[in-house]
Amino acid sequence: MNETVLELEKLTIALPPGADRANAVSDVDLVLRAGKVTCLIGESGSGKSLVARSILGLLPRPHVRVGSGRILFEDQDLAVAPQDKMRDIRGAKIGMIFQEPMTALNPLHTIGRQLDEVLRIHTPLGKAARRARVLELIDSVHLPEPGRIIRSFPHQLSGGQRQRAMIAMALLLNPRLLIADEPTTALDVTTQAQILYLIRELQREHGTSVLFITHDFGVVADIADEVAVLQRGTLVERGTAAAVLGAPGHPYTKALIAAVPKRVPPPARPANTQPFIVEARDVAKTYGARGLFGGRVTRALAGVTMELRRGETLGLVGESGSGKSTLARAITRLMPIDGGEILLGGADIAQLSRRQLRPVRKRVQMVFQDPYASLDPRQRIIDIIAEGPIIHGTPPAKARKEAQALLGLVGLDPSAAQRFPHEFSGGQRQRIGIARALALHPEVLVADEPVSALDVSVQAQVLALLADIKSRLHLSMLFVTHDLRVALQVCDRIAVMKQGEVVEVAPTAEIFFNPQHSYTKALFAAVPGGTWQDRKAS
Repeated sequence: MNETVLELEKLTIALPPGADRANAVSDVDLVLRAGKVTCLIGESGSGKSLVARSILGLLPRPHVRVGSGRILFEDQDLAVAPQDKMRDIRGAKIGMIFQEPMTALNPLHTIGRQLDEVLRIHTPLGKAARRARVLELIDSVHLPEPGRIIRSFPHQLSGGQRQRAMIAMALLLNPRLLIADEPTTALDVTTQAQILYLIRELQREHGTSVLFITHDFGVVADIADEVAVLQRGTLVERGTAAAVLGAPGHPYTKALIAAVPKRVPPPARPANTQPFIVEARDVAKTYGARGLFGGRVTRALAGVTMELRRGETLGLVGESGSGKSTLARAITRLMPIDGGEILLGGADIAQLSRRQLRPVRKRVQMVFQDPYASLDPRQRIIDIIAEGPIIHGTPPAKARKEAQALLGLVGLDPSAAQRFPHEFSGGQRQRIGIARALALHPEVLVADEPVSALDVSVQAQVLALLADIKSRLHLSMLFVTHDLRVALQVCDRIAVMKQGEVVEVAPTAEIFFNPQHSYTKALFAAVPGGTWQDRKAS
């Protein structure tokens, strides 16, 4: 089971002229063994995903290419293998699970058709045998109702179900090597735990070698046999998971581990007795419509009641589909509700018209999950930040001057004001999103999964920034997250949502030490790396 499946020898991946460095990775040596999970870890820009793509010949050549070194697999060098040979290897001998299944799956074809296509191209199986194999794989990745799943389109499945379908596709031909590129980054903790267990289970059953790419040491603690750490293209540390997690040797590895959110609540704070700034009373929201012959209706919010006090950070936690983002968007009036009241400073804003809402918009601002999607790529940063105040009547010169100052407040150089969103890293774009939200001097900041897609080190910086800004500006904050570790770091109270209902609300320390609801206990149990972190803390 320890035989070598693939070996990287002095792999160097060259970047085009004008990039921030000459090579994405330089002189990387790595051995992947049968029956072992090797985690390749590092921050965004470290080169880990390009290593994975180089193995499959998926680099965006000629601009990004293998500059030197070898990729040895079954007595051949994949770095120089012709494309027809690589087509035979992809899927059949080396499978890949991509980070975002919605971009990897064809939205126009059913899941069954996409799985069948792999077998039709690579095997001589007939139609009936292919269908049987597809149903077998769907069942093996623990997807419910295989017959329904193969008739479904990607958008009809949840995020976790789509990721399981991707795993089934990668495993259809029993590959010797499985590459998983950040397959759990955007998933809630319970779904993430299920996916990690599934990959481990299937890997052990088939003796597959797995290259698992991640930036989260909590995930590493749950799944890895061996660990390799990349820093800006250089392999700075490698060894067994026990050795690297237990006694990291390189300062960069130590810094990554230190940045993992702790499974402990912050020190107890005095009880907040300030009046409520936001109140949701019996809020209901459904998606879908009933037609003449019926229709699918999803109850997103089922009579939710919650309160946010002035100067407080309230965490909304729960799995995907629990209704937390719907509630956040209802409070910001980015979507209408079907029933109930939303009070801002005691006044109901739920039924206000667009014109009546205009002055209210200044008081409640939102930081979105994906800053790249929410920032206009055609506008310079200074114009993005100043746009809101200008719309609300601030003279343009004054709005731009304040925008410059806000860049400094969120830790960016004011000289960056003339650049465009694509010229910034993910963490920097999130800081720009925060600056834009602060430009209108809001009373309430709604942060919807603001750090879920960020590296742990950048995540720690953004969380510290939000805490500092909240304290300095005396903001109230509604913090939406699926990660209880993050909620423990920044929230005064936590409200747990399940299937459109708030099932438990309590101060952060109380909900950590003495959770009452079985669902809250299950969320804590699913936090990746929990046992490892508990050992570190003891």
